[in-house]
Amino acid sequence: MGTRHNGGMPDKGRHWDDAYRDKGSQGVSWYQSEPVTSLELVRLLDVVPSAAVIDVGGGTSFLVDRLVEAGFSDLSVLDVSEVALEEGRRRLKDQPKVTFIQHDVLTWQAPRHFGLWHDRAVFHFLTDEEQTGRYLATMSESLEPDGSVVLGTFAEDGPSRCSDLPVARYTPSELAELLGPDFSVVSTRREIHHTPSGATQPFSWIAAKRSRFLK
Repeated sequence: MGTRHNGGMPDKGRHWDDAYRDKGSQGVSWYQSEPVTSLELVRLLDVVPSAAVIDVGGGTSFLVDRLVEAGFSDLSVLDVSEVALEEGRRRLKDQPKVTFIQHDVLTWQAPRHFGLWHDRAVFHFLTDEEQTGRYLATMSESLEPDGSVVLGTFAEDGPSRCSDLPVARYTPSELAELLGPDFSVVSTRREIHHTPSGATQPFSWIAAKRSRFLK
């Protein structure tokens, strides 16, 4: 049975719980029926099915479903929203290959290392250097020495706010610069996401592999 861990900031969790309750998982702006770009980038990184994978902010995402179907056997979903995670648990019927973790990524300490860190649309909600620095440090500390990253954020011409919160916007080159010299970029993407309400949101994506082993 997938395990449940709790922690993090209750006010932030309440904000996202309310978003899911108000609009439903298929009504929130980030909903997508198939994680096409994510899966393409995971394939390009040659992530093996035995690798430990964490999906940050993936509470209701179908990424873990598709990875289970592809033979992945060690998957974790980290999200601050218990409402989102509970829907994921119900949908996957306590799939033993998936662990659900309720926590704010900025205060979370990974108990283990992962071969792949995936994040679609969490990082762009971090709007100051302290937050981005803390996030990147957690990501780096959580990865295996040769681990990979798939990161998707609003593009430079994307929305300036989302879910009543300000967001940061990035080009793929800016994301590469933030990852730093320890990572080699394997691929970048520009994606136009169509929200359930009919709006369009440009996204920047980067797939990178750690190229310098940590000492």
